[in-house]
Amino acid sequence: MNETIAPRGVGERRWRRLLDRIERVGDALPDPVFIFVGCIGLLIAASAVAAAVGWSAVNPVNGETLRAESLLSRENLARLLVDMPETMTKFPPLGLVLVVMLGAAVAERSGLFGALLGGAIRKLPKAILSPAVFVIGVMSHHAADAAYVVLIPLAALIYAEAGRHPLAGVAIAYAGISGAFAGNVIPGQFDVLILGITAPAAQLIDPGFVLNPLGNWWFTLAIGTLFTPIAWWVTDRVVEPRLGPWTREDTAAAAPDLVLEDIGAAQKRGLRWAGIAAILVVGLFAALTLWPDAPLIDAEAVGPKRMTPFYQALIAAFMLLFLASGWAYGSATGAVKSHRDIVAMMSEGIRGMAPYLVLAFFAAHFVAMFAWSKLGPVLAVHGAETLKGVGLPKPLLLIALLMMSSVMDLVIGSASAKAPIAVPMLMLLGISPEMTTAAYRMGDSIFNIVTPLASNFPLVLIISQRWRPSFGVGSMVALMLPYTMAFAVAGMTLVLVWVGLGLPVGPGAPGVYAPPVAASAP
Repeated sequence: MNETIAPRGVGERRWRRLLDRIERVGDALPDPVFIFVGCIGLLIAASAVAAAVGWSAVNPVNGETLRAESLLSRENLARLLVDMPETMTKFPPLGLVLVVMLGAAVAERSGLFGALLGGAIRKLPKAILSPAVFVIGVMSHHAADAAYVVLIPLAALIYAEAGRHPLAGVAIAYAGISGAFAGNVIPGQFDVLILGITAPAAQLIDPGFVLNPLGNWWFTLAIGTLFTPIAWWVTDRVVEPRLGPWTREDTAAAAPDLVLEDIGAAQKRGLRWAGIAAILVVGLFAALTLWPDAPLIDAEAVGPKRMTPFYQALIAAFMLLFLASGWAYGSATGAVKSHRDIVAMMSEGIRGMAPYLVLAFFAAHFVAMFAWSKLGPVLAVHGAETLKGVGLPKPLLLIALLMMSSVMDLVIGSASAKAPIAVPMLMLLGISPEMTTAAYRMGDSIFNIVTPLASNFPLVLIISQRWRPSFGVGSMVALMLPYTMAFAVAGMTLVLVWVGLGLPVGPGAPGVYAPPVAASAP
């Protein structure tokens, strides 16, 4: 078996030293909860200083004078303590994520997500193995972490059985699941989460801004489409040739107990039942949208805004889709024997969200206190005036945001603390919240596959070591770095083209922002 996967000697030692430094920095960071605690402390101090010096700005959207307020004032201290439960429960992403998770937990724990991924990859023609695995990886974002434990090992095995290097299968599956995390074909729970974070940030400037869960759809679809041939070329022309040849004897030596089995009759029956359930849910929401005086249409609105109730109902749609299809699949396979199993699966799903709930408490207070202090819009107005003076065109502003997101992703995965500044600042420069979110998502996913601080990086490393025991962190970074470089160039080009042509980011979501006419300053 060929053992040359990563460059030896000085080059590899430099890579490993760099990765060791990044890992040490990451290990030195406190828990994300205490990062938010620290941010809250800094925010309190900044608000007190800003209020003392009378820092203010004029909101160009409505002409209102915005003044910084101290979080140590009598009113804000009372609001912090009296409204603490309400501050937590009104955190926009919290309700969205928990509602969707109720359904997703059933679909995952009933085995539906695993069957969909496994059934798809087993039937792939060898000629299109690489692009097909990548597309399935992109689609598997709806399956959350199930994709890592199901798709990546299966991709390695099917590559090995095809006489190709299994680590190439690991690489392209990981690239699709994590490196192209900003892309997708069909919107899902992550779109709900990230746009839920965007909404309160946008409302600092435009209180009438409404969450649109499909607000990034056209852009994420373009990412999935553009990145597929790129990942195909990188895998077949760059990554796999460096791995060397692979034979069936190598497979027997590396993983003698791994067997790719066909889906059984029960699983096939379950998938049919799940498909019927999914069609019924889609039909229900189509009926609620298409008939005369449908409840999911705003009859008084004009243009794309007529669809606002439908967009807002998509949270419920995703939950019911996952719930119904997961329940149907589990009933057919025997994983669900009674309604009590469904309740247990939901409970387990929410139990797994416990760390998120703890984080959400502090994130909710940071976002709320940022709004109370008025620092966000004041900083956004002054920042926008500064950027106008620099004269950077809109595409370059978004490229700068993308690069900032990418660099920060090496050490901190969460992006929610940056939205209150980036979103309103770029709104004042004519860039919509949806376009800002799309560019940020692009930057936030590029380095996922090369940072050891990513939550699933160790899991993928262990899967790779099944096929090559000597496979280390440096080897993993060397394996995935070509995808990162290619995706970075393609992502920046896509943002430039998108903004340059003024394309909509999603249905009812333009790439540019114009303040409401009725609220415009004279």
